[in-house]
Amino acid sequence: MALAAAAIMLAYASCWLSVRAVQTLGKQWTYAARVIKGHELITRGPYGVVRNPIYLGMFGLILSTCLVFSRWWSGLAAVVLFLIGNRIRIRTEEQLLRETFGHQFDEYARRVPAFIPQPWR
Repeated sequence: MALAAAAIMLAYASCWLSVRAVQTLGKQWTYAARVIKGHELITRGPYGVVRNPIYLGMFGLILSTCLVFSRWWSGLAAVVLFLIGNRIRIRTEEQLLRETFGHQFDEYARRVPAFIPQPWR
């Protein structure tokens, strides 16, 4: 029962984080990595905690699903595959942002972790 409750809370928090991140991006959110006219570097809301809150939310959903539905080996495979793909996607997106925003993005990247929140930072 405790495991199910933890999975539900993690899933809810993960969905909330992803939705808030998309709302914060507004018209700048797209499925494909791109920069639009008038694009601004978003550093507020969930983006003030981690640079990739949508991916963190997706990861939380994978973990919550693994807690209640998976055998350990399938859950581990899902986590590993997600983290590999996520790392590739983050590198690609951050290169685009670095090319677009230069020093402003570098400063943001120094202050805010990419994927795992670090409250002690």
